[in-house]
Amino acid sequence: MTAPEGRGIAGPSTTETFRILHVSTGNVCRSPITERLTRHALTDRLGEPLGPFGTRGLIVESAGTWGHEGAPMEANAAAVLADFGADASGFTGRELLDEHVIRADLVLTATRDHRAQVISMGHSAGLRTFTLKEFTRLVRAIDHATLPDPLDEGVVERARALVRAAAALRGWLLAPTAEADEVYDPYGAPLTFFRSIGDEIDQALDPVVTALTGVPART
Repeated sequence: MTAPEGRGIAGPSTTETFRILHVSTGNVCRSPITERLTRHALTDRLGEPLGPFGTRGLIVESAGTWGHEGAPMEANAAAVLADFGADASGFTGRELLDEHVIRADLVLTATRDHRAQVISMGHSAGLRTFTLKEFTRLVRAIDHATLPDPLDEGVVERARALVRAAAALRGWLLAPTAEADEVYDPYGAPLTFFRSIGDEIDQALDPVVTALTGVPART
């Protein structure tokens, strides 16, 4: 089973880049946290800051199905990022558009409803769209030795192979419950709940970033 290649509308050649798109509802809580924690983890693993065109070809973005276009992330979301030492600066919300889905190589959503909305937009998105926790579960089952060596073939080729492998496993490795694939919305909740969601997202991202880069988290 082969996942489609990402197709770009603008920016650098998609043969040299791999775009990760995080999707939630408003793009002010969950997807900003996930976007910036992903960037932070990639920088930590690869030892390079994520510039405007990513690190080693990896680009991380986010959008919302009912996105608050131009809005800052929620203050509690920024506080969660500060807890992890991640950068919250310069963020503005975006409404999910066709062009975001078209050029994404991997779409990770907060919930199954978000996943369904992305897939309903078309653009051959089905094989490259997962909930974050779904993708984590599938990635855990993949033998990293079967993926391209990031040093020999590059992180982009490894990322593409990872998505193909996860898509092939999806029908075989099901969630124990429907709720297991959900990251619940903390919008309007106190900081303590935001922090629990941040921990949940961080734990889900760890095996994903390890699989993408071939580099485990620093202890």
